[in-house]
Amino acid sequence: MDRWEGTKGLVMREPLIFERTRKGRTGVLPAGKERVRPEEILPKDLLRDDIEGFPEVSEMDVIRHFTRLSQWNYGVDTGFYPLGSCTMKYNPKVNEEVARLRGFTHLHPYQPEDTFQGMLRLMAEVEELLAEISGMDAVSLQPAAGAHGELTGMLMIKRYFHDKGEERRKVLIPDTAHGTNPASCAIAGFKAVEVRSGRDGILHKEEVAAAADRDVAALMLTNPNTLGLFEREIKEISEIIHSKGGVVYCDGANLNALMGIAKMGDLGVDIIQFNLHKTFSTPHGGGGPGSGPVGVRAFLEPYLPSPRIRRDGGRFTLDFHRPKSIGRVRTFYGNIPAVVKAYGYIRRMGREGLRRASEMAVLNANYIKERLKGFYHLPYNDSPCMHECVFTDRLQAKHGIKTLDIAKRLIDYGYHPPTIYFPLVVSGAIMVEPTETESKETLDRFIEAMMAIAKEAEEDPERLKKAPHNTKTGRCDEVRAARNPVTRWR
Repeated sequence: MDRWEGTKGLVMREPLIFERTRKGRTGVLPAGKERVRPEEILPKDLLRDDIEGFPEVSEMDVIRHFTRLSQWNYGVDTGFYPLGSCTMKYNPKVNEEVARLRGFTHLHPYQPEDTFQGMLRLMAEVEELLAEISGMDAVSLQPAAGAHGELTGMLMIKRYFHDKGEERRKVLIPDTAHGTNPASCAIAGFKAVEVRSGRDGILHKEEVAAAADRDVAALMLTNPNTLGLFEREIKEISEIIHSKGGVVYCDGANLNALMGIAKMGDLGVDIIQFNLHKTFSTPHGGGGPGSGPVGVRAFLEPYLPSPRIRRDGGRFTLDFHRPKSIGRVRTFYGNIPAVVKAYGYIRRMGREGLRRASEMAVLNANYIKERLKGFYHLPYNDSPCMHECVFTDRLQAKHGIKTLDIAKRLIDYGYHPPTIYFPLVVSGAIMVEPTETESKETLDRFIEAMMAIAKEAEEDPERLKKAPHNTKTGRCDEVRAARNPVTRWR
């Protein structure tokens, strides 16, 4: 029986909508009319001038065109999405429905506070829930995404030291941190200083101690790191940074491995950003929608973005009088639909549900790691991983096969490729994150596909180099596409 989920049958081709155009063709006409001129039935102020080159197509053409395009999309609703470091997990559709309730969608940010007390209460409760999950003292929902949350954190740290009369310049960043961390530091005016991880893939206190001095404003740590490993020495490392007067920042993008199990505040972290669109039920990818709230310890609370939500008995207000605040970082109060979805997710899961999700994410990743470690090289073989595991192409390279070839061939089996060539500290990296939402049966099919590819690398490497074979378009010249992109129809 063919177990693969890739397309091998009828693949519908679809031209550009401009190529379907025929002069004078239009959509559905009112009954009994040959053709209706818009100016006959619409007010003049609602009409627009003709757009040169605008497609002229029938309703059938439009429906088939966009339906076929939608069928070409690959997403978590259609298949397994093992994209490492991005937590592309399935999200309950009930949270989408909740975010579309009229009471939320019909609100306007310019309304008087008394008219959206329910929304303010929900936002305040989300802040309290995130603070409880992370061990922080206060949270702001304003940042629009993870990297935006990073930048917000760095700006707060900058203002904090400025108020102390210290112009510290350096931020220590491990080589296993997320790639946006150095950029966030640079934008905030800091100099990023790389700290190398050990041969076991984690950061060691000796390396941090050697790099830490009174010019260090912060350590920017990703935990679990981008190798999928837990930073076991985080408490000792935090103490080193604190002894120099610095701040410990944790990139919380990988919180899907720890929520309900460990609180970053208990491990010495002073500030953390959350990725609601990864961890707390907003479909992730395609540029949004995102939400990157920031949580802080009490000494950094005055610097959180303005306004802050205040609870006064049963009433909620927005506090704009915050002299130490870094000000707004986002229009109005953040990406509210994502916040509503996160609220629904956390309340539905509860403390035990969040813990169970983390446990299953870790279990799934280790299951994949253990079953594939004889077929693909594991750079950190002795370490249990957290929510994701990292392989390399070292075993396949003997046959002339590279990571890119493996990723392309996986498409034929019906799976979106995992993250490849990241983290940068691993040559030929293949980074897999199964998340907690995938069943053992799905993982087994994915594992069998990866095993089949490893076997093909040995037996028929030339065919593997030409993959994918079952897609509408074969392998593209990616170098040429990057250097000479065609971004518009001509």
